[in-house]
Amino acid sequence: MDSGSDPARQVHGHVKWFDPGKGFGFVIADEGGPDILLHANVLRNFGQGSVVDGSEVVLKVQDTQRGLQAIEVVDIKPPAFAENPPLKDMAAYTTEEIARRPVEPARVKWFDKGKGFGFANIFGSQDDIFIHVEVLRHSGLSDLQSGEAVGLRLVDGERGRMAVEVIGWETVAK
Repeated sequence: MDSGSDPARQVHGHVKWFDPGKGFGFVIADEGGPDILLHANVLRNFGQGSVVDGSEVVLKVQDTQRGLQAIEVVDIKPPAFAENPPLKDMAAYTTEEIARRPVEPARVKWFDKGKGFGFANIFGSQDDIFIHVEVLRHSGLSDLQSGEAVGLRLVDGERGRMAVEVIGWETVAK
């Protein structure tokens, strides 16, 4: 891993942008300096396939011939959103109540960022679980891929069961 330059060091910052389709994005360090390349493989090693812009991150970084690059994600905290819940169906639940709900293992059926929603199935069930893009963002993710394993916290909404939190599967399995 060492390119012969400085050893890895820990940096706090926030995600400038991340594009799962391109497979990379950039982080701005709180201390300033050049943008830090965040490759999709490094993010996947943390257990996520995407990260929402503005998320606070703690990274291990290393200077390389191509610039500063993240070599490990230590922590991700989604950006603070307004206290208003992202969906009307969530208004009856506090953040603490949502956090106490069980995490159910699921597989993404499909998700269309452009449409703003998608569906997943809890393992062992064919019932569709609705996932809204705002819930995804509130969970610190920006996109989901068909077939991706995730953990979901659920509520019964007006139109059926829906996710109120989406967690990367590797994070759930830790």
